[in-house]
Amino acid sequence: MSLHDLAAVLLDMDGTLVDSDAAVERSWQRWAAEHGVPMSVLRPRLHGNTALATAIAVLPALTPAEHRRAAQRQLDLEYADVADIHAATGARELLDTLARLGLPWAVVTSADRRLANIRLGAAGITPPVLVTVEDTPSAKPSPQPYLAAAAHLGVDSARCLVVEDSVPGIQAGKAAGAQVATLRGLDGDFPIKDLSELAALLDVSDPQQRPRHAHQSARH
Repeated sequence: MSLHDLAAVLLDMDGTLVDSDAAVERSWQRWAAEHGVPMSVLRPRLHGNTALATAIAVLPALTPAEHRRAAQRQLDLEYADVADIHAATGARELLDTLARLGLPWAVVTSADRRLANIRLGAAGITPPVLVTVEDTPSAKPSPQPYLAAAAHLGVDSARCLVVEDSVPGIQAGKAAGAQVATLRGLDGDFPIKDLSELAALLDVSDPQQRPRHAHQSARH
Protein backbone atom coordinates (compact mmCIF):
# COMPACT_ATOMS: atom_id res chain seq x y z
CA MET A 1 0.00 0.00 0.00
CA SER A 2 1.18 3.51 -0.81
CA LEU A 3 -0.01 6.72 0.80
CA HIS A 4 -2.20 7.21 -2.29
CA ASP A 5 -4.30 4.23 -1.22
CA LEU A 6 -4.97 5.22 2.38
CA ALA A 7 -8.46 4.74 3.80
CA ALA A 8 -7.77 6.14 7.30
CA VAL A 9 -5.10 7.27 9.75
CA LEU A 10 -4.97 5.73 13.24
CA LEU A 11 -2.99 7.73 15.78
CA ASP A 12 -1.50 6.76 19.10
CA MET A 13 -2.08 9.39 21.78
CA ASP A 14 0.75 9.92 24.29
CA GLY A 15 3.99 10.93 22.59
CA THR A 16 2.33 10.92 19.17
CA LEU A 17 -0.73 13.18 18.93
CA VAL A 18 -0.41 14.60 22.46
CA ASP A 19 2.85 15.75 24.05
CA SER A 20 2.45 14.44 27.58
CA ASP A 21 6.05 13.36 28.12
CA ALA A 22 6.71 15.64 31.10
CA ALA A 23 3.50 14.62 32.89
CA VAL A 24 4.16 10.94 32.21
CA GLU A 25 7.69 11.26 33.58
CA ARG A 26 6.54 13.07 36.73
CA SER A 27 3.79 10.59 37.55
CA TRP A 28 6.04 7.58 37.05
CA GLN A 29 8.86 9.16 39.06
CA ARG A 30 6.54 9.58 42.02
CA TRP A 31 5.13 6.07 41.59
CA ALA A 32 8.65 4.63 41.35
CA ALA A 33 9.70 6.36 44.56
CA GLU A 34 6.63 5.04 46.38
CA HIS A 35 7.23 1.48 45.18
CA GLY A 36 11.04 1.36 45.36
CA VAL A 37 11.51 0.84 41.62
CA PRO A 38 14.50 2.52 39.90
CA MET A 39 13.53 4.83 37.05
CA SER A 40 16.22 3.14 34.96
CA VAL A 41 14.05 0.02 35.10
CA LEU A 42 10.81 1.88 34.41
CA ARG A 43 11.89 4.29 31.69
CA PRO A 44 12.01 1.76 28.80
CA ARG A 45 8.37 0.90 29.57
CA LEU A 46 6.94 4.43 29.78
CA HIS A 47 5.55 4.45 26.24
CA GLY A 48 3.09 1.96 24.79
CA ASN A 49 2.41 -0.16 27.88
CA THR A 50 -0.53 -0.15 30.26
CA ALA A 51 0.00 0.73 33.93
CA LEU A 52 -1.03 -2.79 34.89
CA ALA A 53 1.39 -4.46 32.47
CA THR A 54 4.20 -2.28 33.78
CA ALA A 55 3.35 -2.98 37.43
CA ILE A 56 3.37 -6.72 36.73
CA ALA A 57 6.70 -6.49 34.90
CA VAL A 58 8.59 -4.42 37.48
CA LEU A 59 6.96 -5.77 40.67
CA PRO A 60 6.78 -9.51 39.97
CA ALA A 61 6.52 -10.51 43.65
CA LEU A 62 3.14 -8.81 44.16
CA THR A 63 -0.18 -10.62 44.07
CA PRO A 64 -2.69 -9.89 41.28
CA ALA A 65 -4.73 -7.72 43.67
CA GLU A 66 -1.60 -5.79 44.65
CA HIS A 67 -0.72 -5.32 40.97
CA ARG A 68 -4.16 -3.85 40.34
CA ARG A 69 -3.82 -1.46 43.28
CA ALA A 70 -0.33 -0.41 42.16
CA ALA A 71 -1.61 0.23 38.64
CA GLN A 72 -4.57 2.23 39.94
CA ARG A 73 -2.24 4.36 42.06
CA GLN A 74 -0.22 5.20 38.96
CA LEU A 75 -3.36 6.11 37.03
CA ASP A 76 -4.55 8.32 39.89
CA LEU A 77 -1.25 10.22 39.71
CA GLU A 78 -1.69 10.67 35.96
CA TYR A 79 -5.31 11.84 36.23
CA ALA A 80 -4.20 14.66 38.51
CA ASP A 81 -1.30 15.97 36.41
CA VAL A 82 -2.25 17.92 33.29
CA ALA A 83 0.54 20.50 33.49
CA ASP A 84 2.59 20.86 30.29
CA ILE A 85 0.21 18.71 28.24
CA HIS A 86 -0.39 20.07 24.75
CA ALA A 87 -0.89 18.99 21.16
CA ALA A 88 2.28 17.47 19.71
CA THR A 89 4.36 19.35 17.17
CA GLY A 90 2.52 19.31 13.85
CA ALA A 91 -0.69 17.84 15.29
CA ARG A 92 -2.89 20.74 14.18
CA GLU A 93 -1.33 20.74 10.75
CA LEU A 94 -1.87 17.00 10.38
CA LEU A 95 -5.49 17.12 11.51
CA ASP A 96 -6.18 20.04 9.15
CA THR A 97 -4.60 18.03 6.32
CA LEU A 98 -6.70 14.96 7.11
CA ALA A 99 -9.85 17.09 7.06
CA ARG A 100 -8.93 18.69 3.76
CA LEU A 101 -8.15 15.33 2.16
CA GLY A 102 -11.30 13.71 3.54
CA LEU A 103 -9.32 11.05 5.41
CA PRO A 104 -11.04 9.65 8.51
CA TRP A 105 -8.94 9.26 11.66
CA ALA A 106 -9.05 7.79 15.13
CA VAL A 107 -7.05 7.85 18.33
CA VAL A 108 -5.93 4.45 19.65
CA THR A 109 -4.37 4.49 23.10
CA SER A 110 -3.21 2.20 25.90
CA ALA A 111 -4.63 4.70 28.39
CA ASP A 112 -8.05 4.22 29.93
CA ARG A 113 -10.93 6.41 28.74
CA ARG A 114 -10.77 8.78 31.71
CA LEU A 115 -7.09 9.52 31.20
CA ALA A 116 -7.47 9.73 27.42
CA ASN A 117 -10.26 12.29 27.75
CA ILE A 118 -8.25 14.31 30.27
CA ARG A 119 -5.18 14.49 28.04
CA LEU A 120 -6.99 15.01 24.76
CA GLY A 121 -9.04 17.73 26.44
CA ALA A 122 -5.90 19.42 27.74
CA ALA A 123 -4.50 19.33 24.19
CA GLY A 124 -7.74 20.67 22.69
CA ILE A 125 -8.29 17.59 20.49
CA THR A 126 -11.61 15.80 20.01
CA PRO A 127 -11.22 12.60 17.98
CA PRO A 128 -14.16 11.27 15.97
CA VAL A 129 -13.32 7.77 17.24
CA LEU A 130 -11.46 6.94 20.43
CA VAL A 131 -10.33 3.39 21.25
CA THR A 132 -8.90 2.91 24.74
CA VAL A 133 -7.52 0.01 26.72
CA GLU A 134 -11.04 -0.64 28.03
CA ASP A 135 -12.46 -1.27 24.56
CA THR A 136 -10.65 -4.46 23.54
CA PRO A 137 -9.78 -7.71 25.34
CA SER A 138 -6.05 -7.16 24.75
CA ALA A 139 -3.94 -4.00 24.61
CA LYS A 140 -0.98 -3.20 22.37
CA PRO A 141 1.11 -5.04 21.13
CA SER A 142 -2.02 -7.01 20.26
CA PRO A 143 -3.54 -5.82 16.96
CA GLN A 144 -7.01 -5.69 18.54
CA PRO A 145 -7.03 -1.93 19.34
CA TYR A 146 -6.12 -0.99 15.76
CA LEU A 147 -8.50 -3.55 14.28
CA ALA A 148 -11.27 -2.10 16.46
CA ALA A 149 -10.52 1.46 15.30
CA ALA A 150 -10.56 0.43 11.63
CA ALA A 151 -13.86 -1.39 12.15
CA HIS A 152 -15.42 1.70 13.77
CA LEU A 153 -14.33 3.79 10.79
CA GLY A 154 -15.67 1.17 8.39
CA VAL A 155 -12.34 0.60 6.64
CA ASP A 156 -9.94 -2.29 6.07
CA SER A 157 -7.05 -2.13 8.54
CA ALA A 158 -4.68 -3.08 5.70
CA ARG A 159 -5.49 0.28 4.12
CA CYS A 160 -4.77 2.25 7.31
CA LEU A 161 -1.69 4.17 8.34
CA VAL A 162 -0.84 3.77 12.02
CA VAL A 163 1.21 6.54 13.66
CA GLU A 164 3.22 5.40 16.67
CA ASP A 165 6.10 6.27 18.99
CA SER A 166 6.59 2.96 20.83
CA VAL A 167 7.67 -0.57 20.03
CA PRO A 168 4.45 -2.19 21.37
CA GLY A 169 2.41 0.23 19.27
CA ILE A 170 4.43 -0.47 16.13
CA GLN A 171 4.02 -4.20 16.71
CA ALA A 172 0.27 -3.72 17.12
CA GLY A 173 -0.02 -1.74 13.90
CA LYS A 174 2.01 -4.25 11.94
CA ALA A 175 0.02 -7.17 13.35
CA ALA A 176 -3.18 -5.39 12.23
CA GLY A 177 -1.81 -5.37 8.68
CA ALA A 178 -1.34 -1.60 8.56
CA GLN A 179 1.67 0.41 7.49
CA VAL A 180 3.26 2.39 10.29
CA ALA A 181 4.70 5.90 10.49
CA THR A 182 7.15 6.04 13.38
CA LEU A 183 8.48 8.76 15.69
CA ARG A 184 11.40 8.89 18.17
CA GLY A 185 13.79 7.44 15.59
CA LEU A 186 12.07 4.04 15.64
CA ASP A 187 12.09 1.84 12.55
CA GLY A 188 8.93 1.75 10.46
CA ASP A 189 7.49 2.12 6.98
CA PHE A 190 7.56 5.92 7.20
CA PRO A 191 10.00 7.25 9.83
CA ILE A 192 9.09 10.88 10.61
CA LYS A 193 10.55 13.52 12.92
CA ASP A 194 7.13 15.01 13.76
CA LEU A 195 3.53 15.17 12.56
CA SER A 196 4.24 18.14 10.29
CA GLU A 197 6.41 15.85 8.21
CA LEU A 198 3.59 13.33 7.96
CA ALA A 199 1.17 16.10 6.92
CA ALA A 200 3.57 17.06 4.13
CA LEU A 201 3.85 13.43 2.97
CA LEU A 202 0.08 13.11 2.79
CA ASP A 203 -0.23 16.46 1.06
CA VAL A 204 2.02 15.49 -1.84
CA SER A 205 0.13 12.26 -2.46
CA ASP A 206 -2.50 12.58 -5.19
CA PRO A 207 -5.92 13.07 -3.54
CA GLN A 208 -7.64 12.07 -6.78
CA GLN A 209 -6.41 8.51 -6.24
CA ARG A 210 -7.68 8.33 -2.67
CA PRO A 211 -11.24 7.13 -2.16
CA ARG A 212 -13.32 9.20 0.25
CA HIS A 213 -14.97 7.56 3.25
CA ALA A 214 -17.73 8.92 5.40
CA HIS A 215 -16.58 8.68 8.95
CA GLN A 216 -18.56 8.40 12.11
CA SER A 217 -18.77 11.47 14.27
CA ALA A 218 -19.76 9.59 17.41
CA ARG A 219 -17.12 8.55 19.83
CA HIS A 220 -16.61 4.92 20.68
